[in-house]
Parts: sequence; C-alpha cells; structure tokens
Amino acid sequence: MKLPTVEDTRALGSKLAQRLRAGDLILLIGPLGAGKTALTQGIGAGLGVKAAVTSPTFVISRVHRDGRLPLVHVDAYRVGGRLELDDLDLDASVEDSVTVVEWGEGIAEQLSDSYLEVHLDRLDDETRVARLVGVGGDWAERVASL
Repeated sequence: MKLPTVEDTRALGSKLAQRLRAGDLILLIGPLGAGKTALTQGIGAGLGVKAAVTSPTFVISRVHRDGRLPLVHVDAYRVGGRLELDDLDLDASVEDSVTVVEWGEGIAEQLSDSYLEVHLDRLDDETRVARLVGVGGDWAERVASL
C-alpha cells in the first residue's frame, strides 16, 4: 500500500494498533528513512500512549506503559545479534506487551511463534510503500482490512 505522507504512515500504525493485543510482536523492516519510527508513533497513538514515541537508537529499548497495552519499542540496529538481543530480556515482557522491533529481521523472530513483518520502503519522493506479512497465528485475518 502507498503512504504518500509521514502522517499516512502514522495513520497506518494507528489503524494497526486497533488490531493489536498483548503478546504481539511486530518486526519493522526497511532502509533508513523508510518510516519505521513514524509507524511506531502511530501504533503508540493508537494504543493511547501519552508520552512521545521517539527512536530508541541510542538506548536500544523504550517501554511505554501509559496506553491500552504496554508498548516495547526496540531499535536493534546496533544490536550485534541474537545473543545481544537476549541480553535485553525482551522475552520477559513479550507476553504482556506489544513489542515493536526496528531492524529486527534475522534476530528477533525467536521472541514469538507468530509475528507481523511490516516491510517499509521509500520512493524518490516522500511516499512510503508498506507491505504487511503475517507469520503464523491469525495475522492474515487481523490485517486483511488495512
């Protein structure tokens, strides 16, 4: 699906949030500037998170507990692999939270038997393109209407 503006990317995140429940894992896949943090901001807004959702690049992980569900936002860009991700002890919070992992492809899939991959890319202008791929569980049904 095409997302002509950053606000459209946030709106997709907000719509997605309405379908999320505790234990959901979302992997955001795409190059720098593709809209991963903007999508997560929309998810946060859709969950009712009051605090600003910003990129956790330098702190690796942020937890927002003030929404309908806790939102765990991880930036795995600087994580050196599965062992370093394990050191964050995310599996302790996955069952009770919505966990969104930027740059998690290839290292975060082990956190859950089912997860949603959101592939984001940016065209030459500000337009982003999103493709949602459910892995396991009932993701296909939950995101079909987006």
